[in-house]
Formats: sequence, C-alpha cells, structure tokens
Amino acid sequence: MPSGKIKKVVAERGFGFMAPHDGSQDVFFHCSVLPQKGDIDNLVEGEKVSFEVEKTDDGKIRASVVTPVG
Repeated sequence: MPSGKIKKVVAERGFGFMAPHDGSQDVFFHCSVLPQKGDIDNLVEGEKVSFEVEKTDDGKIRASVVTPVG
C-alpha cells in the first residue's frame, strides 16, 4: 500500500490532498474513504497516511482508501 503525508485538508468541504512519499503527483481524497467520515476534522497537514488509489472515468487519480499511520 502506498504511503505519504497529508498536504492539504479542506474539512468544511470534506476533501483534501496527499503527497505520496515516492514523489508522484498529489492524490485527491474525499472524507468518505476515511475509516470514519468524521476523521477529516482530526487530520493535520504533514500527518503520515497509507492509501490505495483508483483511476476515475476521466483518467484522474483519487484515493479509494486512506488510513492514518499511528
């Protein structure tokens, strides 16, 4: 499972972006892919996470699972 860190969180809109550790492009995530939807309020920039990605119909990449790393 890839890993990275939280780059930006827009909690009031329910989404954010992660910077993968491998240096690839930032990955969009929606609060619905967090273990608990309310966890977005607890995420902070720079926090380490692991995630899985999927391609959308328009070819963009987004997270399908995001898990904070203790």
